[in-house]
Parts: sequence; structure tokens; C-alpha cells
Amino acid sequence: MTERTIPILPCRSIDDILAFYRALGFAVTYQQERPNTFAIVVRGGIELQFFVLKALEPAANYSTCYVLVSDVDGLYEAFRAGLREATGRVPSRGFPRIGPLGDMAYGVRQFVVVDPGGNYIRIGQPIEAKPTPGTEDAGRLERSLTAAILLADSKFDDDAAAKVLDSALDADPSAPDVIRVRALILRAEVAHRLGDADRARVWLGEARAIDLGEVDRSAIVDDLRRAADVETALGTGSRD
Repeated sequence: MTERTIPILPCRSIDDILAFYRALGFAVTYQQERPNTFAIVVRGGIELQFFVLKALEPAANYSTCYVLVSDVDGLYEAFRAGLREATGRVPSRGFPRIGPLGDMAYGVRQFVVVDPGGNYIRIGQPIEAKPTPGTEDAGRLERSLTAAILLADSKFDDDAAAKVLDSALDADPSAPDVIRVRALILRAEVAHRLGDADRARVWLGEARAIDLGEVDRSAIVDDLRRAADVETALGTGSRD
């Protein structure tokens, strides 16, 4: 027996949803206006279905689904390239947006697409789960960074992530440089998403001021890409 699960997600405007997913490389395989406005988009083995809910507020939408893929890095780059070609930018805040790509402690390498309707499409590739830093093998900043990544990139609670990082950055001045750089970059990204461009620039400046060796830099490629994305958004004056 073969089984499939296909999410049916709400949106406020079917036209906005279809334009967004077309930019990501999806094909519209079905669309109807009556008796209910409804559409289906497909990209490879990913199928998503949508219905119109006129009262939907994207910021209050908790609809989500998880898509497992075999090449999450390739799909991430394809989605970003598609949005750049269609709109000239890769939005990182608001609706729609694409979150950063990174390894999660619970065993997936993932990113999150938030579409115009506020649906959270989590896209990941299984990896070996990382042990959560304990009290004996990691300092406060490293433990707090792990917690902040989960808050910001999985729970999408930027306010809580900011509080965790602010406290740990001040309390653990002896943390390894590579951990401090990662924490500063995440703090800058969170500030950007919260609309605090000035503070985001400060955190990025502090991260840039720390001179890492090539070995450390090669180990935090995802974090450095986060920093570059935030710098691009801030440098262009973008409100994305």
C-alpha cells in the first residue's frame, strides 16, 4: 500500500500565493474559483494545496507542514535564486520570507519558507542529531546559542531569542571567539527581523571585529551566510 499526505493550507489571496510559489519553481497543476477558491502547486515530489480564507491574518496564521528532501542545500539555493529573479530580492522578514539554512540540534538541516498567507513550510534533510551542550562540556554562551537558535529558527520567537543572547553575551566574556561570532551574527539577524536596523549593524560590527582563522570560518559557513544576508538587507535600506 502506498500512502501520501498532502497539506491543505489557508491563504487570503490565491493570486498572491500562486505568484509566490511560481517564483519558487512550482507549477500550478489545478485551480478553481467555484464553489470554493482552491489551487494545487507541485514541484518535484512536493505538493501543496491552498484554499481561500478571506478573514486570514498572516501574522496570526499557525498553519505549518514539514517537507523532507534529499538535497536541502540545493533546494534552498533554487528558492532564493527564483525569488531574486522574480522580485529582485530574497525577503528575510515579514510575509513572505525565507529563513536561514542551518543544522538543528534535533537532527535536521533545514530552512523555513513563510508564504504570503503566513503558512510556515519547514523544509529539511535528516542529519545526525547533535548532543545538546551540557553544563560540563560547554560554556554559558554556547548553551544559550543552542537555545536561541531553536527559539529564533524553529519556534520563531525572536523576542525570546534576543533576551537569551543578550544575557549570555554579557555574562560569558571568555567564550571561544567562534561561539561569540555565531552568537553576535544571530543577534544581528534577530534585531533585523524585529525591525531594529541600528542594533543589527552594531552586532554585525562586533562580529566582524573578531578575527577568526580559516578553520573556524570554514566551520561556520551557514552563520557567515546569515551575516551576509543581513548586511545585504541593511545595506540596501530594504524593508524585507
